[in-house]
Order: sequence, then C-alpha cells, then structure tokens
Amino acid sequence: MSGTASSATMMPSSMHVVDSHTEGEPTRVIIGGWPQPAGQTMATRRQALREHADHLRRAAVCEPRGHEALVGALLTPPVCSTSTAGIIFFNSRTYLGMCGHGLIGVVQTLAHLGRIGEGRWRFDTPAGTVSAELHASGEVTVENVAASCHALNVEVAVPEIGPVRGDVAYGGNWFFLTHSHSAPLELAAVTELTREAGAIQRALRAHGIRGADGEPVDHVEFSGPPTRPDADARNFVLCSSGEYDRSPCGTGTSAVMAVLHARDRLPLGALWRQEGITGGVFNGWLESGPNGELLPRIRARAFITAESTLLFSDDDPFRDGFGE
Repeated sequence: MSGTASSATMMPSSMHVVDSHTEGEPTRVIIGGWPQPAGQTMATRRQALREHADHLRRAAVCEPRGHEALVGALLTPPVCSTSTAGIIFFNSRTYLGMCGHGLIGVVQTLAHLGRIGEGRWRFDTPAGTVSAELHASGEVTVENVAASCHALNVEVAVPEIGPVRGDVAYGGNWFFLTHSHSAPLELAAVTELTREAGAIQRALRAHGIRGADGEPVDHVEFSGPPTRPDADARNFVLCSSGEYDRSPCGTGTSAVMAVLHARDRLPLGALWRQEGITGGVFNGWLESGPNGELLPRIRARAFITAESTLLFSDDDPFRDGFGE
C-alpha cells in the first residue's frame, strides 16, 4: 500500500481484506488496496482519513459490502520504531481511538497471514501504543491504553426514559456505564435495549456531558447479572455507530474495571469475567503502570471468517457504499 492523503481521495479498484470475529463481533482488516493516509502520528492519520478519504471508510464497511456491526481496521506503517504496525479503527459512522476486540482480530489476522507468530507485539493507535500477546492456545491478551474513572454517579435527564444515573469512564473510548435499563439483557431484547441506549446517547450530547478534554461520551453500556457461572456480569454496549457490540467489548470492559477499582470492588490483578449480550466472555484484569495509571488486560480469541477482495467498479452506483 502506498500513497498520501491526496491520493487517498481516489477510489481504488479493489481492496484485499481479512474478516474475523471476536466472541461474535466482526472485524475487517484492510491489508491491501487502500492508499496510505498522510501524517506523522496515528491521530493525524485518522484526521486525514476523516477529512480526505471518508468515502473509503464507507466503501469498506458500509452496505452493500459491509454492515452496521462491522468494525474496520486499516493497517499503516508504525509510528514507533518498536511497533509492528499502526492501526486506525472505524465503523459504519465514525472513527475510534482504540478497539479491543478489533485488536484481537488484527493479531489473529496477521497470524493467519504468517506475518507474526506467538509472542508479544506492539501496535500504534490514535489512542496510544498498545501491546498484544499471541498465546500458543490461539488466545490473545491485549495490553490496553490506560483506563480511568472520570466521574461517578452522573445523572442525565433522558426525555424518553427519565433521570438515569451512571458513571463516566475511559477505556480507549468514552463510556457512560449504568445499571438503569428496563429491558432485560437478552438477545431477544436488543431492539428495546438499543432504543434505550440511543436515547441516553442523545441526552449525553444534549446536556454536554463529556470526558476529559471535552471528548464526547459516545458509548453507552448497560450492566447486569451474568447468565453463565464463569462470568461476573453481563453487558450490553451501544457503540458510537448506533449498533450494539456483539462481544463483551474490550474498551468497555476496560472502562468497567476502572470504575470497579474506583469503587474499591476490583483490586489490581483480580480477574474480571465480562459476559457479552451474545454470551461470549472476555477475561480482564488491571495492572499498575509506571506512574500509577490503570493498565487493563483483556484476554479472548478471534476466528478468521473470510479472506476476500472487495471490488469497486467505476459504473457501480453504490461504489462508495451508502450510510453515514
């Protein structure tokens, strides 16, 4: 892959992609065909994509070649000399800082392609440099960016629901975490859960509830009792795309652990087993960083589902995809 942000405004004739799922949540890694964005940092590269090549995001993950649940991962050259690659994550509506399930999918993809083997690997993301260890079992342990609890017991007035209280935390993306939901945490109730969480998303925006440095709190996570004996809690996560996460959500699990630690309910090193809405489990724990920051660890496995080439014909009226 070669090129700059100026060439990225052009539509390639094809892209080579590898699809996977991590506990049910899909990832599409673009490994060829996408012109490289300009920028010396991952944040500036992400901004270059946003400003000059957003049609490539839509073409790769929106319909008719993708769908709302799909998370894309563009591989770039690394920023740090000790990193394996850079990654820009995105979904059907926007770009992400980090993506836990997506990083696990990237590692599994690179192993499938024979580019990496067992061991610890570093990756640059817009949220910072992260690490992932590929184990002999095929599982991957993500060493995420530092997580933090920003505010506890934040109340927001939601027109469709009423007052909702929750916590604001960061785990690579910003989350509003709450136990307040009327629908049960079941797959059969995802339509109602999505409606409730979407109403909270809109209320957070309307009331100006933000994270550090004014970052939007664009993920909503409901929490409740688990349905399987090897889990500590079950969640439902509505992502910034407006679509629910099929996995237990890596950045969401990181944010939850930061809140639990702030409430003295999860000591460093203690295992937290997070069940997702589809029944999969992420194993997580917190470690202390060199400056006392909370460093989440998430362990799970991804499975390759397809290796394919996306084609973009000049006369295809939906060549650029459709969606936001």
